Amino acid sequence: MALPADDAELLARVQPGGPEPGARGLFRDDGWLRRISGEPVAILGGGRALVLEVAHPFVAAAVAEHSAFRADPFGRLQRTLAAMQTITFAGLPAALEAARAVERAHAHVRGRLPEPAGRFPAGTPYSGRDPEAIRWVWATLADTAWLLYERFVAPLGAAECEAYYAEHRVLARLLGVPSALVPRDWGAFRCYFDAMVEGDLLAVTALAREIATTALHAPGGAGAARRVRSLTAGLLPPRLRQAFGLPWDEVRQQRFDALISEVRALRVGPPRARSACSDPGDRAPSSADPSQEP
Repeated sequence: MALPADDAELLARVQPGGPEPGARGLFRDDGWLRRISGEPVAILGGGRALVLEVAHPFVAAAVAEHSAFRADPFGRLQRTLAAMQTITFAGLPAALEAARAVERAHAHVRGRLPEPAGRFPAGTPYSGRDPEAIRWVWATLADTAWLLYERFVAPLGAAECEAYYAEHRVLARLLGVPSALVPRDWGAFRCYFDAMVEGDLLAVTALAREIATTALHAPGGAGAARRVRSLTAGLLPPRLRQAFGLPWDEVRQQRFDALISEVRALRVGPPRARSACSDPGDRAPSSADPSQEP
């Protein structure tokens, strides 16, 4: 069945060659994007992705001023993840409509930073369609899903990372990242992501810390909230972990490593070779009190 004209135009713009032969929707069932995004452990990265997103001052201000995060701390994250699942796994009409829904949701988002944030002075205008901010949000999702797979499932080889990223480039364009801003390959993406983490464009504001604190207080009591915070802290780059005030030390690192080993032990299959993909180290012991952890 032929796609409606507007769907066909959008598809041609973001994926000029069309879906791969045999694909259901935009991506193949046996492709690495669906394999990685479909892993049950991917849900463990929701807190990390959200915290990384709001480290960008424009994103933090937009979430604070254009969402009900205090009353519904998980609502925005759930809607974002649901949209990504639809784009990744649904048939073409539903996937393309989900992409348009994301664009519509961002269209009305605009304002000015309420406080200085890194290189940005107070009053700097922001928009839900800012291409650099959209690129960062997409990058946090791409990096987080990959990291969860690497840590809790199996290391990926260079070819597998490139295959995963090649499909993620399509998703980036669907979300509104201009083609010129999408890193050309996995190596370029890693350079971009690492430069963002270490550079001065990200700045953890008071609003960002409030959003993170609210989101990481998981339902289920204090014990569940501590586990969510600990897991998120273990997955974050050290600089941002510290900026968000999430405690970390060698004891926490050992518990985190033990969790990874336990989850991997539940999976069937021989161990994989060491990853050929670049994964920046994230051990940063501190003097925080380990008794706070579960």
